[in-house]
Amino acid sequence: MAKPKKTPRPKAETPKGFRDYFGAEVTQRAEMLRKIAGVYHRYGFDALESSGVETVEALGKFLPDVDRPNEGVFAWQEDADADKPGDWLALRYDLTAPLARVYAQHRNDLPTPYRRYAMGPVWRNEKPGPGRFRQFYQCDADTVGAPSVAADAEICAMLADCLEEVGIERGDYIVRVNNRKVLNGVMEVAGVLDPSDPEKFAAERGIVLRAIDKLDRLGLDGVRALLGEGRKDDSGDFTDGAGLSEAQADVVMGFMQAKRDTGAETVARLRDLVEGSAAGLQGVEELETIADLMAAGGYGPDRVEIDPSVVRGLGYYTGPVFEAELTFEIKDDKGRVRNFGSVAGGGRYDDLVKRFTGQEVPATGVSIGVDRLLAALHAKGRLSSDTVGPVVVTVMDKARMADYQAMVAELRQAGIRAEVYLGNPKNFGNQLKYADRRGSPVAVIAGGDEFDSGMIQIKDLILGAKIAENATLEEWKDRPSQYEVPRADLVAKVREILELDR
Repeated sequence: MAKPKKTPRPKAETPKGFRDYFGAEVTQRAEMLRKIAGVYHRYGFDALESSGVETVEALGKFLPDVDRPNEGVFAWQEDADADKPGDWLALRYDLTAPLARVYAQHRNDLPTPYRRYAMGPVWRNEKPGPGRFRQFYQCDADTVGAPSVAADAEICAMLADCLEEVGIERGDYIVRVNNRKVLNGVMEVAGVLDPSDPEKFAAERGIVLRAIDKLDRLGLDGVRALLGEGRKDDSGDFTDGAGLSEAQADVVMGFMQAKRDTGAETVARLRDLVEGSAAGLQGVEELETIADLMAAGGYGPDRVEIDPSVVRGLGYYTGPVFEAELTFEIKDDKGRVRNFGSVAGGGRYDDLVKRFTGQEVPATGVSIGVDRLLAALHAKGRLSSDTVGPVVVTVMDKARMADYQAMVAELRQAGIRAEVYLGNPKNFGNQLKYADRRGSPVAVIAGGDEFDSGMIQIKDLILGAKIAENATLEEWKDRPSQYEVPRADLVAKVREILELDR
């Protein structure tokens, strides 16, 4: 008789493109989200927590097809009913598409404008890579129903405030602002597109925008090549270009290099470039208004500046676009010095809600990359991977567990993080090893003799580690790392040690 096959054990590993977060990573992110939420709240935005699952139809960007029904998203199909196939559902890939659905669904019950912020994980079924995961956090704030460019200016000011609130100093960041209408005007003046022919407009605009969108990666020369006949990369692959003439490419490249020493000079240069285009002039006027509003609010060019090189979301945004860039230098994995780069971005997207309502609804917003910001603070030395663990009350006598629990309760009631050691107390050395692995600052020690005498031992674990590393004999004598104190002084002595070791 054949032996039954054993069920294979599952592999203990995270799925590809995902990761686990521990200790300091989780608490530091939570603290950052709390600070950003505080700024959003101060600006009058209300919190919204929408579903993590949407219909693929509502998400819109990644509609399922026959061959790859989950293209771009993690999607599945509901069981079919008797009279119709089941709906396709997907994990949200951002927080903006759900906002459009929520606003369209509840618009009669929401104030206009509707100002909301949202924070949470999003999921993308894309190829993972270094620092690129399939699940990550977004932290958004949006205003829906406000056509005024003042709403865009407010988002820029709020973004600057958020960066400073979480610890990015003024001078280490810049919020750069551009306008999609200006670029459309430049292309119109250059004869690249004809807005009277919508299909031709969309096709030609897309080719040119994709070329411009590669500015950061390819530089001006690479973009210039893609605007013309095309470009061969280092591997020998050739990418067809937009086929613009030299004169047409000159106009587009002039737009990308239009930044001047002051915002007023930049705006004046852009006005020259779009002369003859109504849409382009409207975009320039909007940039001019944003610059005036920023100056009135005390947000000078050291914090927010007009910069035509901002080319994010070319096919998505309809007006002002903005991006927050950290300007300080770091070293990458290969030791090369480079700027840290972008940590947030957004803009005006007046067409998204229209998908549901059939009517254009103005909207603008920003998304902050929380994980990128945390990495930046670590790079600047503002955050440490280490975390302070709880005070550990060790167990010398299992029969006195009630007394140990009373001590830990006193510490917690005083606002001090604490726990009783709940492993096997037989080996006391293992208890101290446990406290060390937990990053505990203090261990409380009490056995039968201590309880009988009304005294307890309190060990300063942080100082003990420092002394073990490099302290002199005199330093040992000047400040002991273990104290014997009356039981009644437990909270006071622990608090004193925690303040000394800060």
